Amino acid sequence: MCDYRTMTAQQEWTEIGQRVREARLAARMSQEELGRRIGLDRTMVAKIEAGARRIDAVELVRLSSCFELPLSHFLYDRPAVLSRRAALLEDEATQAGRESFRLEASLMSWLRDVRQIQALGMLGTPEILRYPGTVDSGSAAREAANWLRQRLGHGREPISSLMATCEQAGLFLAVLDLPGDGASVIDGDVAAAVVGRFGDPGRRRATAAHELGHIVLGDEYSSDLGVSASRADRESVIDAFAAELLLPTDVISARGSGLTRDALVRLTALYRTSWSLAVRQAVQAAVLDEPEATGWLAQTPTRAELLDAVGWAPQPDLDWIRVPPSFAHAVLDARRRQLISTARAVELMRGQIEEKDLPAIDGEEAEP
Repeated sequence: MCDYRTMTAQQEWTEIGQRVREARLAARMSQEELGRRIGLDRTMVAKIEAGARRIDAVELVRLSSCFELPLSHFLYDRPAVLSRRAALLEDEATQAGRESFRLEASLMSWLRDVRQIQALGMLGTPEILRYPGTVDSGSAAREAANWLRQRLGHGREPISSLMATCEQAGLFLAVLDLPGDGASVIDGDVAAAVVGRFGDPGRRRATAAHELGHIVLGDEYSSDLGVSASRADRESVIDAFAAELLLPTDVISARGSGLTRDALVRLTALYRTSWSLAVRQAVQAAVLDEPEATGWLAQTPTRAELLDAVGWAPQPDLDWIRVPPSFAHAVLDARRRQLISTARAVELMRGQIEEKDLPAIDGEEAEP
């Protein structure tokens, strides 16, 4: 009879092997090339990926360095509730798939960092706000977005900081120097998300609002849409939530049927959305019909038009601020108490600060 512990160990090595395989595909490497980089022949790499060969500590460090991934990526299970999880198979190793992999790996690293600071007693666990109603359509998702706006005191006003809004809703959001859009995860009582910094600001905000929607409305596996709904249907519902959160249709409806392009440009600038989102919301508000919307979509506002609409005042969001304020404060407090090193504090802040930005601490030696 097979020993249970043997079965469990075999399953663990199979899962680690799968993570190695995904990382290799995302890096566009063959088994032979990976073996060359870590000092193994191709057959040994194949056995690792199949879970038939264990990896020693030295090889694990080499894999981590080769793929530029933390050791923990290979050793720890992913939480089951993860949005935008894309399997990376040999025939699906597309650019989008690789970007999805990098985002997911970074998301798991971010989640573990949040957990570390919480374990040090420096960071609390905020309540995750969950919409109490049923969301089975785009209209229901828009109702949920307005519920969240009222719950957080935004009313119909522009959301100045989406980072702060996510934090208030119980979502730890990080902005990373990665291509792709975003991903989110719920791990017990902690919700975390990452958003790629590349791309225009309006898209970043829409992506952050989308990932917040996954958390507030419930993950895609327990959605009220039911198991028969396609991924596209689920994502379109989340998109409706995100659009309404950023620019409520009531705000556009209040302008009446005589909405001009200049008026919509001003709303786009004030609410800091993409032009396409603003036009779609105008259609939803029934102040534009589809043919008009098609024409307006082709007339994307210039940067000068958007700045002029808000008095030439810069409107940054999800750019310089990379991590939630509460997390940043907790990291600096942990460093001050010497619970973490200066180098680790800089790493945790995801590029928001450099070592030179931090005050000296008595008794801590300078980093080499």
